[in-house]
Amino acid sequence: MKKLVLTGAAGRLGSYLREPLAKMCDELVSTDIAEKIGSLYEGERYVQADLADLDAMVAVLEGADMVIHFGAIGDEAPFETLLGPNFIGAYNIWEAAYRNGVRRVVYASSIHAVGMHKKTDFIGTDAPHRPDTFYGLAKCFAEDLASMYWDKRQVESVCMRILSCAQVSNPRAVGTWLSYDDLIQLVQRAIDTPVTGFSVVYGVSNNDRATVDNSNASHLGYRPKDNAEEFAAEMFAQAGPLDHQDPGNMCQGGPFASVELGNSGVATMNIIDDTKKT
Repeated sequence: MKKLVLTGAAGRLGSYLREPLAKMCDELVSTDIAEKIGSLYEGERYVQADLADLDAMVAVLEGADMVIHFGAIGDEAPFETLLGPNFIGAYNIWEAAYRNGVRRVVYASSIHAVGMHKKTDFIGTDAPHRPDTFYGLAKCFAEDLASMYWDKRQVESVCMRILSCAQVSNPRAVGTWLSYDDLIQLVQRAIDTPVTGFSVVYGVSNNDRATVDNSNASHLGYRPKDNAEEFAAEMFAQAGPLDHQDPGNMCQGGPFASVELGNSGVATMNIIDDTKKT
């Protein structure tokens, strides 16, 4: 491809995507609101821009084949805080893609769009939206936006409902873990699959205790290789007995299912910041 655009390039997940994406195209345009993102890879350039600025997004996406949209506030927060980057930002990406004739948006959606479903229900990609937070609501909005832009304007989208892409540090992650290698594979398949229309796929590794079903997304060719079962004994021993009446243990959204609206869910998850440095 000639040009790919990566939003959220300064984020933890974005840091692992920059190098493999740069190898898939002649030019990778990485963008975020940060002043800089470190050394650039061959073929990569950086543009500082705000997702909430439509004109800026139209300019960044000019001439792009596809956009990989990872930019957003990555936690629960008051609605007013999320409105600009997560809601308006999503609209700006799809509208900018449409105006520029961009073929496809590859979107970092989240399990929190369906976070109030029970883990024991083993939901598929066709499960109805059931957000656990304002953050999850923003993911529902973006997925519906993606569906509408496909139906009405023929902009393809792959909405990747990522479960937990971080080092395994709690019992929930034994089922929800998405390794960085599998994340990269998932994004690559979302890009190189010839035809996707509007597709939804769960971002999860090949975990023995996975709580979601990806069979309806097999056309993407995503075949995860890593398995969090190797961490199971340690995680369960550290945590001890879990409260089976706590929505954080019973629901797909984990801690996001039990926090009060507007309060951080990430704060309770012991996520290790292992952002890749360049």
